[in-house]
Amino acid sequence: MNRNKKISLELAYRLGTERLEKAGVPDSGIDAWYLLEYVTGIGRAAYYADPGREMDVTQWDDYERFIDIRCRRVPLQHITGEQEFMGLRFHVNKNVLIPRQDTEILAETALDILEKADKAHGSREKKVRLLDMCTGSGCILLSVLHYFGDRAEGNGSDISPKALETARENADSLGINAEFIESDLFENITEKYFMILSNPPYIRSSEIPKLQEEVRLYDPIEALDGKEDGLYFYRRIAAESPRHLETGGYLLVEIGCDQAKAVAGLMKEQGFKDICVKKDLAGLDRVVCGRYY
Repeated sequence: MNRNKKISLELAYRLGTERLEKAGVPDSGIDAWYLLEYVTGIGRAAYYADPGREMDVTQWDDYERFIDIRCRRVPLQHITGEQEFMGLRFHVNKNVLIPRQDTEILAETALDILEKADKAHGSREKKVRLLDMCTGSGCILLSVLHYFGDRAEGNGSDISPKALETARENADSLGINAEFIESDLFENITEKYFMILSNPPYIRSSEIPKLQEEVRLYDPIEALDGKEDGLYFYRRIAAESPRHLETGGYLLVEIGCDQAKAVAGLMKEQGFKDICVKKDLAGLDRVVCGRYY
């Protein structure tokens, strides 16, 4: 486009949406808006108050560049470098799974259990200890610690050193004190916890080539691949977690929507009680939790 031509917010938004639509990007209008907001810092109220407001050359150049990148199916979150989760802002990159809204069910279930346990026990001498296994960006652990406050402390573990760097960055930016451990599941875990949380890789290997490009090409494969039947990590977590749970401690895991029966069965085989399944906002099975006595 002619650089001397003035570009209004409204025109930029329309052109961005059209280009994303042509490239087959899902939710093109939403992504075009987020990128416009990202480069200009203008919210919806200001936009609708003056849609004819002109962008400066730098803003337009940035917007065009980001639209180009999104047309190549690079995730929006990798362009902006952030994703909201549980009302908090998390730094994300190619080394971590982008936090999904469905995963908020896991954090919310954990908070619900913690609040009920807190009321049942009254004041505790020690803080409740949590472990978030396969922590990635740290979004689950840090959200729970943020909302439960100084009544809890926790560790996040991951096999990826680069993922742990991102988790530590998020802990620092949110002002949350958490310790992160490089570990292949329980390999380097030595303590016991009141609650173990995990969103492990659970997609069947054969299904990965069928995933949306944004996921298949840009999320780390080690955060997706649950091996042949998608249950590899659940078997290991269910079998090994009892040694790292306090008496009456909880195990909570996110699952694929067709895995509830199998994962609940794995927990039952390992002696877990009070097993229950939580659904997401779409009514699909999303979290399995159990208690170990």
